[in-house]
Amino acid sequence: MSAPFMALGGAQRERRRGFPRNANTLGNSAATYFIVRHMHGTVRLGLALLCFLATTALSQLARAVSSAELYTGEAYGYGRVEARLRFAAGDGVISSFFLWKDGSEVAGNFWNELDFEKVGADCHVETNAIYGNPSASHSQKHTLAADLCGVYHTYAYEWTPDALVWLVDGVELRRETGDTAAAFANNASAGMQIHFNVWPGDASFGGNFSPSILPVHEYVDWVQFSKYADGNFTLDWRDDFESSPLASRWLTGNWASPKNESTHDAGNVNLLDGTLVLSLTEDSAVGPAGASPGDTASGGGGAGASAGAIASAGSTSAAGSANSAASSGSDACSFSARTTSNGGMTLGALAAAAALFRRRRGRV
Repeated sequence: MSAPFMALGGAQRERRRGFPRNANTLGNSAATYFIVRHMHGTVRLGLALLCFLATTALSQLARAVSSAELYTGEAYGYGRVEARLRFAAGDGVISSFFLWKDGSEVAGNFWNELDFEKVGADCHVETNAIYGNPSASHSQKHTLAADLCGVYHTYAYEWTPDALVWLVDGVELRRETGDTAAAFANNASAGMQIHFNVWPGDASFGGNFSPSILPVHEYVDWVQFSKYADGNFTLDWRDDFESSPLASRWLTGNWASPKNESTHDAGNVNLLDGTLVLSLTEDSAVGPAGASPGDTASGGGGAGASAGAIASAGSTSAAGSANSAASSGSDACSFSARTTSNGGMTLGALAAAAALFRRRRGRV
């Protein structure tokens, strides 16, 4: 029996990983850290770097958004991964169901990732095959005669030694063979993890996000995995999300989202009326408030009817670059670096910069 609302208590299932996919995170350059040294009552700090950190911190404080990610701790090899879900609506909101090889983000590793991603105010879906060292994204935009954010549909990946296939409601949407299939067969032999997430994008990817639309939610009715062997798919496991706690296979993410516009919070992964709910909220309103997982339509073959109406969306970068530090000089940023009687910088600006630094380094 499902309860009206079940908090997952995800802390025990959290696991921190390295920088996520397409992360616009700071690299290991001089701009990723600062040193404060107190000598004879004077705080010495690089002004340009402080401007960069504090300005970014203030931007983050103004946005103050929490996102969500749920994923399997175990990786799965050849087979079919299916999920019946409703993507989260909203311009600038990315709502995803994807497969990921753990460690892909580590420098020098071969990247392997397959995506269904809802993007844009029109709630269209893009499929991605991201792979390589360095990684490259091979994306396609799909125009379907279906409501992907208001109605449930069944999305599936079929991964075999010779092919990668994306399906919606049982109808093939995309197929990759040849070099693309080989890139996964040869470099993801240990399998890939199953992920769901929702997070805010920006004008470069996802649309024009505004926190005023929050909260928004992605709903997952069920997910299942079928093993592939001898030309056949055989059901291995299925989760219907009817009871709490979740099966031990599931973990919650707690890292920054790809565009660094939010941080995943376990409190935004919940069960509501037998449905998994992933929420995008303000920091002060974490949880499934306003969620309505009701099944208004069956999500049958409607999506497949227009599966041929595909337009290429081009490639997107699989790894974001760090923003450059503020230029040097007294006008390097808009806030004033006020000097106190002891020669120190404004405490508030310093605290904001330090808070951002700790958050980026995963210590809060």
